[in-house]
Amino acid sequence: MTNILVTGGAGYIGSHACKALLAAGYTPVTYDNLGIGWRDAVKFGPFEQGDLTDRERLDQVFAAYQPAAVMHFAALSQVGDSIRSPETYWHNNVAGSLTLLQAAVHAGCLDVVFSSTCATYGDQDNVVLDENCAQHPINAYGASKRAIEDMLRDFEGAYGLRHVIFRYFNVAGADPDGEIGEFHRPETHLIPLMLDAIDGKRDALTIFGTDWDTPDGTCIRDYVHVMDLVDAHLLGLKWLERDKGSRIFNLGTGTGFSVREVIDHAGAVTGREAPVIEGPRRPGDCTRLVSGSTCAEAELGWTPHRSTLRQMIADAWRWHQSGHYER
Repeated sequence: MTNILVTGGAGYIGSHACKALLAAGYTPVTYDNLGIGWRDAVKFGPFEQGDLTDRERLDQVFAAYQPAAVMHFAALSQVGDSIRSPETYWHNNVAGSLTLLQAAVHAGCLDVVFSSTCATYGDQDNVVLDENCAQHPINAYGASKRAIEDMLRDFEGAYGLRHVIFRYFNVAGADPDGEIGEFHRPETHLIPLMLDAIDGKRDALTIFGTDWDTPDGTCIRDYVHVMDLVDAHLLGLKWLERDKGSRIFNLGTGTGFSVREVIDHAGAVTGREAPVIEGPRRPGDCTRLVSGSTCAEAELGWTPHRSTLRQMIADAWRWHQSGHYER
């Protein structure tokens, strides 16, 4: 079986990608420092513990497994934290990615599928966000991801490193089989925080800002199911295997939901009401982030089958009730 190195494979999206890779006939090799990932999520292939900034360790892993490609998920991703501590994001995300790419080139592994973000676009209200939109990130998280995108392009020009970059919107949901799901330390994502509040594991869900320029005053986001997301990564890997060249794709549904709409849907799915409190806006947040691109569908053949809000919440709720996430 062909080995694929999955950085951040012990994290939320990376672990789901490993499951999908194994089902598709690959051997996913997880490389993770377990700083924000968790060991119990590594169920679908070998595990190698190490940090992205550790070149010697990366060289050892590339030599041992000789992966055909890298799926690069490993990153710090909390917007507020990136504003308070930007140096941490530039060191971990950018310096770490530089070390990873250097090791990949040295090993002759020249295909990379990269997990980027719509945060590279910044706050562009009333703009249809497609792959050609200007990138104006307003926090260190988005800026670090944009820098890595630039790095990939430079490495292609110098070393022939090919890449597929996915800029995705809000990821939600969980493995329908219940083997893995969403778990962060600390948790910052809306849906798991809301389910915690519904289940009595926290006092209330805080709505950060109710005075945004939206119909109900709360932020609007485009949500995509994690299983649909990893399907796109497999298609991106096949794209590179067919030597179709480097490419950037947005991954979103084109439909936005406000925070209050998500809360209402969760009540309908769970049969319970989430206790909420209203708080001030968070630094670095945007009013509206919704994809306007159909390139992934047209060129990759990607269709987000599970990305209805009801399905994403239902899968997340099933995982939540399983108790696995409390480990």
